[in-house]
Amino acid sequence: MATNRTFTMLKPDSVEKGNTGAILEKINSAGFRIIAMKLTQMSIDEARNFYSIHKERPFFNDLVSYMTRGPIVAAVLEKEDAVNEFRTLIGSTDPTAAAEGTIRNLFASSISENAIHGSDSDENALIESRFHFSEEEMF
Repeated sequence: MATNRTFTMLKPDSVEKGNTGAILEKINSAGFRIIAMKLTQMSIDEARNFYSIHKERPFFNDLVSYMTRGPIVAAVLEKEDAVNEFRTLIGSTDPTAAAEGTIRNLFASSISENAIHGSDSDENALIESRFHFSEEEMF
């Protein structure tokens, strides 16, 4: 059964370009409620741990460098069927293939700098939320 929470990160390119407010507005307008949010910067060790599923992939070191080059906005969101609804809102990883009006279509510049992360499963949403937030921080 689908849960009502998901995790997202506005990636360093979104923060650098000043798109944080516009992206959060898209999230709010789509009916998501923000139950935890913070501006933070991941250390190299944190990024390696968070993306450990990709450690054998050739892009892993570039991904870690990208995700640690500047601040991110981490957030836990709530809405019915949150993971699936949010994946639809953010669009395809490749912004050229992302549906019109999706966050990646509007704000991403490439596959590697794709503006935003969204959990791909209910299980990962819980793991990723707990990676960035304590239970006391999620309201």
